[in-house]
Amino acid sequence: MHNPDVDIDTDLVRRLVGTQFPEWRHLPVRPVAFGGWDNRTFHLGDEMTVRLPSAAPYSLQVEKEHSWLPRLAPHLPLPIPAPLAMGEPAAGYPWHWSVYRWIEGETARTARIGDLRAFAVTLADFLVALKRIDPAGGPAPGRHNFYRGGPLTVYDGETRQAIAALEGEIDTQVATTVWEAALAATWHGSPVWFHGDVASGNLLVEDGRLSAVIDFGTSGVGDPSCDLAIAWTFFEGESREAFRTRIAVDRATWARGRGWTLWKALITAAGHDANQAEAERQRRVIDEVLADHERWA
Repeated sequence: MHNPDVDIDTDLVRRLVGTQFPEWRHLPVRPVAFGGWDNRTFHLGDEMTVRLPSAAPYSLQVEKEHSWLPRLAPHLPLPIPAPLAMGEPAAGYPWHWSVYRWIEGETARTARIGDLRAFAVTLADFLVALKRIDPAGGPAPGRHNFYRGGPLTVYDGETRQAIAALEGEIDTQVATTVWEAALAATWHGSPVWFHGDVASGNLLVEDGRLSAVIDFGTSGVGDPSCDLAIAWTFFEGESREAFRTRIAVDRATWARGRGWTLWKALITAAGHDANQAEAERQRRVIDEVLADHERWA
């Protein structure tokens, strides 16, 4: 969904910062090593980052984060992004953008984690704390977060198309069964806060431990089952069991979590942009989801 017509580079960031926040114009700007896809991220000096949405749909998330992250942070056991300033469209850049305080840490990789089981428990505790925050007035599922937290039926059509496209590469019969089981496990609970994109790239590690959770662009209030995808995309075996036990969701929520994970893995594996390595990685996720269904169904 990246917009190729918008050229986001260090020169643009310097111009935006220099004209809108002159108190920071003397600070050097350089790209963050892993800047993300939904947003482009740049260091601003040593203690701040500039984050610019890469396409119009992601720009809907800017004001939401500025409004809600300061309210969520005091109730959470780990650091989350702290917005410092919101920039205006200018210099040919068409959307609002953000300045954040820099959070130290490396993106989560199994090689960087001292105890994956403990990491899974810490993450589950964070998500439980997030769900306990008063959801009153929080953003309901919609275009701003690609309907995370809403019903899986939104993605029924493209999921079935992806299953058909992967005929011969995955067990399409079982995939359909798992998907339909997720659709049938309807959410009946009260809306709660969820992150919306709990992935290794949004989890930071220091000294082998989970140290921060970032990128709340797809957050909102609704069904939290979308936050379970990390169980199959990153955890396995003992760490997955520890995560499941600690987060303590019912079987229907776990089934919907499998559905969210399956949807994303299917459309990525079947997508024209997926390279061979990524497609293979997503097929492994699909296999894990299908096996998990067979175990717990």
